Amino acid sequence: MIEIKQLAKKFSVENPKKLSEQEKKDPRLKGRFFHSVVDVSLSVDDGQVIGLLGPNGAGKTTTLRMLSTALTPDAGSVKINEVDVLKSPLIARQKIGFLSGSTGLYGRLTGRENIEYFGQLHGMDKTAIAQRIEELSQMLDMQTFLDRRCENFSTGMKQKTAIARAVVHRPEVVILDEPTTGLDIMATQTVLDFIRSLKAENTPVIFSTHHLDEVSELCDRVAVIDNGVSKFDDTLDAFKAKAEDGNLHTAFLATINQGAR
Repeated sequence: MIEIKQLAKKFSVENPKKLSEQEKKDPRLKGRFFHSVVDVSLSVDDGQVIGLLGPNGAGKTTTLRMLSTALTPDAGSVKINEVDVLKSPLIARQKIGFLSGSTGLYGRLTGRENIEYFGQLHGMDKTAIAQRIEELSQMLDMQTFLDRRCENFSTGMKQKTAIARAVVHRPEVVILDEPTTGLDIMATQTVLDFIRSLKAENTPVIFSTHHLDEVSELCDRVAVIDNGVSKFDDTLDAFKAKAEDGNLHTAFLATINQGAR
């Protein structure tokens, strides 16, 4: 189970005068600080998938980076299966599989070597790594490119390799930042099927997306962030109920425009 309560994170602005007019109008800009995340709370149980929604710049990526321990919150709490992520980040990292918006693969290494390296970082032995790579290769349809250097990969190949690298150690929680962005139809379907397989294994998944069809297809819960503040955190059915016709686009706009929580 993942429990996130009242997360907040601000960043210093080196030169406020160089900000665009739109940036200057953002209510989160206060003096020399930009409050990217102001007050975000959400929860997800084992075996559930939660879709994190929000306009561009809403604070979704900052929130996910705090969950992954890549960023330290200024306030709030994060617990993963009762482990306090902020107090025990090293223990928490062993429990988390995180895919950032940038794949960050080592281009001169093959896909297999990238995954092996991260398996070693997590303390896995060679036999366990080899077995896990074979399993992930089948699940993510990577057999044709696994032993090629990553610098020559397509976007889909890079994303699949990055996902495999993130989950090689069988994490207790998986966090995916827009995992299907830039992928073709076939690669997208492979990634969505992989998320289903995580759910079947009782692994909770948080993923951000702009594709509401993915939310409808995969999610048990929905969380909406706008201007760094939680606007909604409840079941998919409760989210659909925000619109008279049950349309997710309408529900999303109603949530943002009405400030409903």
